[in-house]
Amino acid sequence: MTDVDRRSLLRAGTITAGAALLGGTALQALTQRMAEAAPRGGPVAGVRPGGKIDYGPLSPVAALNTGDRWLALPAGFEYTILTKTGDVMSDGRPTPRAHDGMGSFRGRGGSTRLICNHEIRFSGGDAPSQGTFVIDGTGSYDPTAGGGTTTIDFDPRQFRSPSGGKVRDFVSMRGSVVNCAGGVSYRQTAWITSEEIVQGPDTAPATAERHGYNFFVPVGADGPVTPEPLKAMGRFAHEAVAVDQRSGIVYETEDAGSGVGSGFYRFLPVDPGELSRGGELQMLAISGRSQADLREGQRQRVPLPVEWVTIDDPDPSGSNDVFNQGLAKGGATFNRLEGCWEGDGSIFFSSTSGGDAKNGDVNDDGFREGYGQIWEYRPQGRSGGQLVLLFESPDGDVLDSPDNIVVTPRGGVLICEDDSSSANAGQNDTSRFFGEDKNRLIGLTMSGEAFPFAENILSEAELAGACWSGDGTVLFVNIFGEDVAGSGGTMAITGPWDNGAL
Repeated sequence: MTDVDRRSLLRAGTITAGAALLGGTALQALTQRMAEAAPRGGPVAGVRPGGKIDYGPLSPVAALNTGDRWLALPAGFEYTILTKTGDVMSDGRPTPRAHDGMGSFRGRGGSTRLICNHEIRFSGGDAPSQGTFVIDGTGSYDPTAGGGTTTIDFDPRQFRSPSGGKVRDFVSMRGSVVNCAGGVSYRQTAWITSEEIVQGPDTAPATAERHGYNFFVPVGADGPVTPEPLKAMGRFAHEAVAVDQRSGIVYETEDAGSGVGSGFYRFLPVDPGELSRGGELQMLAISGRSQADLREGQRQRVPLPVEWVTIDDPDPSGSNDVFNQGLAKGGATFNRLEGCWEGDGSIFFSSTSGGDAKNGDVNDDGFREGYGQIWEYRPQGRSGGQLVLLFESPDGDVLDSPDNIVVTPRGGVLICEDDSSSANAGQNDTSRFFGEDKNRLIGLTMSGEAFPFAENILSEAELAGACWSGDGTVLFVNIFGEDVAGSGGTMAITGPWDNGAL
């Protein structure tokens, strides 16, 4: 998904109009907080004519503790590398590959505990063949599975030490597959890790157990847990979850892949603190528009009234059965939903390849993929709410394939790109730093414009798992990587955050 300095993600007038239409929604609150976070008292780095605020141009930066050049960052920012694929962890196991979604939790003495997903999948064929840097599933829910999570303890007082701030790291969950994203649980007691595949004994390649579930990883776990699948939350190609901390309702995104419709879901738990006790799974629908197709042809900033349809069988056998149940009842269709984050009572989520500006890729069902959409769902009680298309990328130079998103401590928005498009409709998607497809962290300024905050200059792998320390001073992010030592890992970034919108 370069020069976005000349382009707008959301212009200031757009944000104002959106806030007026929504009448006091989270977007309005975000705009206010970004304004309050803006520096005062004279010139600041990144201020451009017209009031645009970013952090300035990007330049390659070496990690403080290793000297590796993994990121390009604005002046004044620095980072350390906490983990690398293949390095030996504190528990003696190799660091798994495929670093993806991640959550942060406050620890003692200003420390942070990170729980990181590893999207490890089978390579094909009839027998498991998962590669070198996997998580041993022996003795777990599924001994044939190689996915799961790792935990990293970070101490900012050790940021400038050879460890980069890492105190220890270890496997914290095993026996799952394709752990893509997930989210922080109700009252932040656990990480909910999500499988982005429906797989089992009846698929090829086969696993010993059924997959396509969410799992609960307690924050306090100091070794590998073997949790039970949360079947009532649905069996489908999960991406991310976001929990409304007021109600305990869990919102879930689905990425069924290209050419297959995806839904946006909510789970009404019997007990928000004990998801294993079950609940009701529902799919979003647009009132008065049965089976609304929201992949393209949508008007930005126009509120759509929402209702929810119940999924009668949340644990079916087929890979798309949950979506098809919801669709049959009038549920709405999206294209490849991924990142999801709660902020000020709203749920923000991304459609990686929705939109009217097309990247050139065509799905099996004839849908021409777009450069991405950002949606906001504003709950109103338990029966409905409003859905708003906040932004639709006009081209790949502005934003290409939004994946994980996060609301920042100072009221900005940060988007991880996963440039999955292969055609790009003739646009130049080459990184000026290393000559391959670029993947960036895209920030949203207080005036509603987009700017690149960071770029992966190690490889063309996606950036993922962006999250913040509890005090808002450290941003953590992953480079996905491959089944090759040193090709991915987790980083900690800090710098003059108050100089811009993040």
